Amino acid sequence: MKKHSPDAAETDLREDFEMTPNVPAHWDLEADLVAIGSGGGGLCAAITAADHGLSALVLEASDELGGVTAYSMGEVWIPGNHLAVEAGIEDSMESGFRYVHSLAMGYGEEALMRNQAIHGPVALKYFEETIGLKMMPIANFADYYFPHNNDATSEGRYLEVRPFPAETLGEWQHKTRLSPHIPAGFTHQDIFGGGGLANMLGWDYGLLAERLEKDERCIGPGLAAYYVKGAIDKGVDLQVGISAEALINDGERVVGVRAKRGGRDVFVKARRGVVIAVSGFERNKQLNKDLSLLIDAGSMVMGTVDGAAMRLAGPVGGRIARVPDPPALGVHIPGEEHDNGSPLWRGAIPLMGLPHTIVVNKAGKRFSNEAFYRSVYFAADHIDGATQTTPNLPCWIVLDGQARAKYPFGSSMPGEDLPEGLSVKANSISELAGKIGVDAQALSDTIERFNAGAEVGQDPDFKRGTFPWGANMCGDLKHTPNPNLGALREAPFYAVELKPIGGGGISGTGLVADQHCRVLGWDNKPIEGLYAAGGSVVRFDTGAVMQSGMSNARGMTHGYLSGRHAAGQPSDLLETALGASV
Repeated sequence: MKKHSPDAAETDLREDFEMTPNVPAHWDLEADLVAIGSGGGGLCAAITAADHGLSALVLEASDELGGVTAYSMGEVWIPGNHLAVEAGIEDSMESGFRYVHSLAMGYGEEALMRNQAIHGPVALKYFEETIGLKMMPIANFADYYFPHNNDATSEGRYLEVRPFPAETLGEWQHKTRLSPHIPAGFTHQDIFGGGGLANMLGWDYGLLAERLEKDERCIGPGLAAYYVKGAIDKGVDLQVGISAEALINDGERVVGVRAKRGGRDVFVKARRGVVIAVSGFERNKQLNKDLSLLIDAGSMVMGTVDGAAMRLAGPVGGRIARVPDPPALGVHIPGEEHDNGSPLWRGAIPLMGLPHTIVVNKAGKRFSNEAFYRSVYFAADHIDGATQTTPNLPCWIVLDGQARAKYPFGSSMPGEDLPEGLSVKANSISELAGKIGVDAQALSDTIERFNAGAEVGQDPDFKRGTFPWGANMCGDLKHTPNPNLGALREAPFYAVELKPIGGGGISGTGLVADQHCRVLGWDNKPIEGLYAAGGSVVRFDTGAVMQSGMSNARGMTHGYLSGRHAAGQPSDLLETALGASV
C-alpha cells in the first residue's frame, strides 16, 4: 500500500513505505477478525467483534489462554466508573483524566489520554452487560499518588472481579492460565482483611481451600477466566499452540496471518482485521537490551512474551515509540521455574517496604522510598555520567531477624530458613557489609539513621510510609506507628541482591495506534486492517506514569474499541467530547 508522500519531517523518519503482497494460494482458517494473543486485549477484541456480528478467532502461542492478564493481580483502574458511583464514591472521568495528564510529564498525547478516560467506563459497563463480567471496587485502595495529587482518590477507581466459577469453562477450564505469583482463590479484600501481603499466616485459608476445591478464581486468573467464558459464549474460535509468524497483506491492507503449529505453516484469513494483543518483549534478550536498556534481565512472565508485536507490525510499516519506564527489580528463589523450565523471577514490590527492611546500594546507602516502587525503580536505573556507572546497582534488600520471624519472603514463610544461595546471612551489620562488599561504617550509619526515624514512624530522607498504596501493597497493616517502617536491630541480619527484571509483560515501548486502536505507520496514517491492543500499544494514553490496574484497563478498552471499529461501528465519543471542548 503506497502511503501519502511525506513532508520533510516525515522523510527524516522513513521513506515512502510500500507493502509487498504475500497472499498464500490457500487459507487454512478464516474469520472476520483475528486476534493474536489471548490476554484481556485479544479476548475483548474478539468478544466485541462477535457481539457486533463478526466471526472472530483468537490465536494463542502457548497451550493456555489468559496471557499476562492471568499473571496479574487482576486490578482494573477506571476513574468515574459506575460501580464506584453505586457505592456512593464521588469521582469523575474528568478527574481521572486530569490525574493522568498531571503525571504524564509531557510524554502522553492528550487526545489518547482523554480517549481512555472516556471509554474505560463505557467498556467496563459494556462487558458487564455483554458477558456478565462481575467486578467490585476494592475498598480503601488508593491511587498511587494519593494524597499527593489533587485528583487522586482514596478508593473507587481500583476494581477487581468477584470469584469466577471456573468449572463453567468446560473443556477450557484446565487450559485457562493460573498464576505462580499469588493464590487465585483470594480477592484483594480477603488479603487486606487478613492484614495484607505481609501477614500471610493470618489469611483465611479455610476460605482459600473452599474456593480452590470449587475452582473459584479471583484476581488475574479470575479476570482472564471471565473473558474466556465470554469468548466461548459468543462463539469465538479459540486456537492454542499456534504462533503468529507474519502478517499477510494484499498490497493494500493486512488480510491475514501466517502462523505455525507443530512446525507447519497455518494461513489464517482475516476479512475485517487483525488485532495484535501480545503484551511486551521481556523474554527476548535482544529487545530487552535494545528497547528497555536491560542486560541479561530476568522475567516474571511466560516465555511467549517475546516482542511479537514489533516483529509482526514492522514489515508492514508499523511505527514504534517509547515512553519513560524504569526496569523492575526482582529476586529469583533458587529452584523456582516457569512452566518451560526457565527461572521464575518474583517482583520485589511486596518485599522492599516491609518494616525492619531497607534497600541499599553498593555505597551502603539508601537511595529511595522503598515502599513506593516507582521511586525505587527510577532511582535504581540512574546512570552517573561522570563515571559511566550505575551507582544504585547492584543493590540489596537488607533485613533483620524480626523481619524473617514475622514476614514471608517470596515463597519462604515467616521463620523458615531462606533457600540456599538466595541470601547472605551475618550476626552483625559489619559482618554483613563485608560479605556483600559495602563499606561497613556507611551501612551502619544508614541503618542507625533509618532506625531513629522508624521508631517514631517517620522517614525524613525519602518520606517512606506516606503513600497509602504502599501500606497496602508492601507494608504490615497491623504494624504501628507506620505500616512501612520498623527498625533493624535484631540479629541475624540478611542481604538479598535485587536484579533488574522485565516489567511483568508491561513495557514502555509499543506500537503507535490511534483512538480506534488502528496501528499507525511512520507517516502517521492507519495501516488498513491492522489494530493493536493492551501491552502491544505504546503508552501515549498514560505518558510517563503507570500504575497497577492501568494495563488491564487499557486491554479491556482497546479490545472494545478495535472490535467495534473492525465491525464498522466505531465509537464517536472522543470526537464528540473534543468538539464540545473546542
